[in-house]
Amino acid sequence: MRPEGDGARPARAARPARPQQLAEVVASERIGEHLVRLTLGGPGLSGFKPKAATDQYVKFLFADPALGLTPPFDLDAIRAQHGPEGVPVRRTYSVRAVRRSAADTEIDVDVVVHGADGIAGPWAAAVRPGDVVCFSGPGGKYAPEPGAWHLLAGDEAALPAIAAALEAMGPEERGVAVLDVAGPGDRLELAAPAGVELRWVERGGEWTPASSRLEEAVRAVELPVDTSAVRAFVHGERETMKSLRAYLVGERGLERSQLSLSAYWAYGRAEDAFQAEKREPIGKIFPEDA
Repeated sequence: MRPEGDGARPARAARPARPQQLAEVVASERIGEHLVRLTLGGPGLSGFKPKAATDQYVKFLFADPALGLTPPFDLDAIRAQHGPEGVPVRRTYSVRAVRRSAADTEIDVDVVVHGADGIAGPWAAAVRPGDVVCFSGPGGKYAPEPGAWHLLAGDEAALPAIAAALEAMGPEERGVAVLDVAGPGDRLELAAPAGVELRWVERGGEWTPASSRLEEAVRAVELPVDTSAVRAFVHGERETMKSLRAYLVGERGLERSQLSLSAYWAYGRAEDAFQAEKREPIGKIFPEDA
């Protein structure tokens, strides 16, 4: 513990654990070469409270099958019995759509899959109707501001939130959406206002720092002369987000209040390490947050 008076920030109070919810997989559909859409439903979703945000997300919890754990999980008891390595891991995914009726609630979650890599991707590729998933959430803050000039940009991880934002816009909205995907098999049919141009850029394969074309494509967007009208939703790989923050704020003069800009993932990092690094200088998109 640091002594008082050394300039250290006071320790943050631990966040209360978000309630866990159980849902059944109602359907699984391959909607793109690297995208699987899971529809979740069942009585466990009766307590799901959607946010007035288009970037809603949930955190799936995946337990080690060898431990034979049954959700919902008592994380403290699991940690005490099996150690930190036995605690279910979290993977964060955007909610693509929510459908509510008097009878039930369903949500769609789009998951990026890349072969056998990772935890959630292989699970989403193999999951079947009737399987049960445990998650917490939703979180989320962003919704497109009516009457703004919209810049939306991201890779596959941000595609569901960008698609939801486009659908939520009125027919008079204007702007550009830049979508960085592996190839033509990941282009989706998106509903967008006539005044919002969709620009798909294809990497030609897996995402790497050398293959990503997102920053180049965002720099090619002609912003309004009066940039005070711009509202930007820009999300994706961490180092790319740092570069785009420097461009939008440092070069184009946008205020932070005009931006929803953060990292959804980091190249070469599993989500556990990525989330832990958010508290360190390497994980800060805005230097003043360090």
